[in-house]
Amino acid sequence: MTSKKIIEEKQLEIIIDRLCYELIEKHSDFSNTAIIGLQPRGIFLSRRIHQRISTILKNKKILYGELDIAFYRDDFRRGHEQIIPSEMKIDFTVQDKNIVIIDDVLFTGRTIRAALDALTDFGRPSKVELLVLIDRQYSRHLPIQPDYVGLRVDTGVNEKVKVEWKEKAKHDLVHIITELK
Repeated sequence: MTSKKIIEEKQLEIIIDRLCYELIEKHSDFSNTAIIGLQPRGIFLSRRIHQRISTILKNKKILYGELDIAFYRDDFRRGHEQIIPSEMKIDFTVQDKNIVIIDDVLFTGRTIRAALDALTDFGRPSKVELLVLIDRQYSRHLPIQPDYVGLRVDTGVNEKVKVEWKEKAKHDLVHIITELK
């Protein structure tokens, strides 16, 4: 197995800032927009983006939630392991709001499809957009594309993108791991 760094801590800060300003440009004051991070790994990025936008907009209150999609996945009954869901943290309706779903890596699109299904339990949004840190662009199983992207990467079938967050690891790092055959 080999590993290649593609984003280090300082570069990640710059990418997050750029994504925040793109969101502000599109959603202005966030008066009708909510940010929703996907459990388990998208929440680290979504929390940072929410905090950064709040700071840029002078501590304006922005609707924020965290969505668990474990029971909405099309493969959740295939494994033999018991599924332990994460806590849902959405204390508002998404009815007629603009929603920005945030996840760390977009791969096949199945996680996002599950998120769209789960989101409808909280109402019918006016619009849903997708923000991802990494877009593994040539591996979709479903016709899902991000609206905001930190970095697009081309990966092979024997490669995996791993995002490490300082909240769980020693530092922020994104790397591509290649399984040797």
